[in-house]
Amino acid sequence: MHRVRPYLFYSATRALCSTCLMVCDAKELIEDGKVYLWKRCLEHGQERVLISDDVDYFKLCREVFLKPPEQVERYNTQVEHGCPYDCGICPDHEQHGCVSLLEVTDHCNLRCPLCFASSGPERHSVRSMDQIRAMLDRIVLNEGEPDVVQISGGEPTTHPQFFEILDECRRRPIKHLMVNTNGLRIAREDGFAERLAAYQPGFEIYLQFDGLSEGVSQALRGADLTATKLRAIERLNEVGLSTTLVATLKRGVNEGQIGEIIEFAAQQRAVRGVTLQPIHDSGRNEGADPDRDRLTLSEVRRRVFEQFPTLTPADIVPVPCHSDCLAMAYAIRGEGADFTELTPLTRHVPPEVLLDAGKNTIIYEGDKPLLGEMAKLVFNTFSTAHGPEGATHALRDLLCCLPSVDALPNLGYDRVFRVVIMAFLDRHTLDLRSVRKSCVHVASPDGKAMIPLDTYNIFYRGEEERRALERVRRGVGAGRALPVLSP
Repeated sequence: MHRVRPYLFYSATRALCSTCLMVCDAKELIEDGKVYLWKRCLEHGQERVLISDDVDYFKLCREVFLKPPEQVERYNTQVEHGCPYDCGICPDHEQHGCVSLLEVTDHCNLRCPLCFASSGPERHSVRSMDQIRAMLDRIVLNEGEPDVVQISGGEPTTHPQFFEILDECRRRPIKHLMVNTNGLRIAREDGFAERLAAYQPGFEIYLQFDGLSEGVSQALRGADLTATKLRAIERLNEVGLSTTLVATLKRGVNEGQIGEIIEFAAQQRAVRGVTLQPIHDSGRNEGADPDRDRLTLSEVRRRVFEQFPTLTPADIVPVPCHSDCLAMAYAIRGEGADFTELTPLTRHVPPEVLLDAGKNTIIYEGDKPLLGEMAKLVFNTFSTAHGPEGATHALRDLLCCLPSVDALPNLGYDRVFRVVIMAFLDRHTLDLRSVRKSCVHVASPDGKAMIPLDTYNIFYRGEEERRALERVRRGVGAGRALPVLSP
């Protein structure tokens, strides 16, 4: 009788040893209803990392929600050392930048215990305007007409030439501009929100907002900022400036408040949705243990529909450009006084359309004409390749094809509400198949490259990371053998 292993072998891949950062062979294994990345380094042995606690959703991401890769206009580096040591963007990468990050400063007016950029008041470096122009030019060279550019840091509003940076962005063909901010200046400075609102339309605030309690704020930001955040949102509502609330999630701190955050967001006239970001092990991560504190995307997804029953599992679908790390739900706001009422969109699409849509992004020829058109509309809608306003038009087109939903000819961006789950890869969870699809890219400070955020945090962000990269490249150049994996 043959021996039977206690798991299902799903696939083979290559991953990083979380200790030495060398590439090693890995397997994806399904065991006890969960999916693990099982890897073994020649020097540091075996490592097993939970990557999903929902096997059905994992398979949906891998087997259904696929689309042909969309490439950048221009590659920035050649393949020399092998993925992920040649960023970026090299010809081996499979996805253009749906979101392009422009990090303008390392300084921050907070020192959060968790910060993947390791920012803080003690860091004073800012990018010069010449650097920022070069970085913006690189974004445009790579993307042509960038869908979303997000100004970030550090805290970007502390840059002494912050509004000049916004003006530089407006001189370029950027479809949608976001400012990633903790909101302190919005809350504390009269006229600041009004000045930001003048950059509309196609402009949005990406506001750090982790919950409504003092304990959450203390744990994640090192201070009680609840009243400050509420004042910032009040001012954004007053000027009607489109806003996304962004919650960093840490197990044992605020994963039980996801529903409360979404419900609060839906009550704010200026808020267009919520982005949920489970912590990852990069930068400053004080007192955090990846095994203990990290949440998988599938767990966050489940907690959304458990805590906010307006959304169901059918409403929260993988985003095809990087389905491992992105999930999204769209809803439509009510009109007038009923603006807080949300009508989920995805549940109105028959399941067979969603299933066939996944196949039809690969092969359209065998499709029924109507089903093919529906498939393209669905995947246009649920793609981060859209700027948020572009998604409004895709939603309008989709609604017109759904007999169970009244067409909304006056549907504007203020009528759209979205919930996004965005998980980032780190040294524990990164594998080469997935990181090649990363669609959040960072402009390097010298303006010469766009680098996937996942690899930027591990190898390219600062001196410490770059030293690690050079050490690994020397190891690769020396022809270090890769291990054979067997549990």
